[in-house]
Amino acid sequence: MKTILIVDDEVKILEVVSSYLRDEGYQTIEASTGQEALNQIRRCHIDFVILDLMLPDISGEEVCHTIRQEVSVPILMLTAKVKEEERINGLSLGADDYMIKPFSPRELVMRVKTILRRSNEIDLLADRISYNDGELTIDAISQEVFLKGNEVNLTPNEYKALLVLARHPKRTFSRNELVEKVLGFDYEGETRAIDQHIKNLRHKIENNPKKPQYIQTVFGIGYKFKGSSYED
Repeated sequence: MKTILIVDDEVKILEVVSSYLRDEGYQTIEASTGQEALNQIRRCHIDFVILDLMLPDISGEEVCHTIRQEVSVPILMLTAKVKEEERINGLSLGADDYMIKPFSPRELVMRVKTILRRSNEIDLLADRISYNDGELTIDAISQEVFLKGNEVNLTPNEYKALLVLARHPKRTFSRNELVEKVLGFDYEGETRAIDQHIKNLRHKIENNPKKPQYIQTVFGIGYKFKGSSYED
């Protein structure tokens, strides 16, 4: 049974979302403040986080940033902010998706299922692949990535994007292809979201994100992965 942490200071939202998720077989934990959410993350095994951005003590953005530093767990943001740049900023912090308030609880449950399904569909051909004489290593069994021997903390979407690209080195993927493979065929947000995930990924695995050696832009089309590999 997957455990989902719901973080919101509105009691009604906590009650309704928890009820819908429990009806679908999920276990839920509720938190009404940012600090309470972080305490639960550190105390319990959490499989998914639904996070409101407007919290009374710590901003949702700060909570998201802290979670990303400590664990790799899918995060769905709830926000009343409607400007595109504000939503993109949430994705830049590591959120996997977002919903604008007011929202449909049924749609929220659908998105949770979709994100969890994507997180479980990890299918590298080899158990462990290293690139550029071991500088970058992807371990498909532990679902960990290492750069120069140090573990890189990736979000589920960043990890999925890296897997998709790394499995097909030198093949160019369009933005639409990556959106479908990483965010899901039923994703209805802006395709620009994949650009933000790639940007975040480059900052974590590239020696110089402005001159990437692994994830390269194919202008007017999308992205491709470049790197010599060997399998363990």
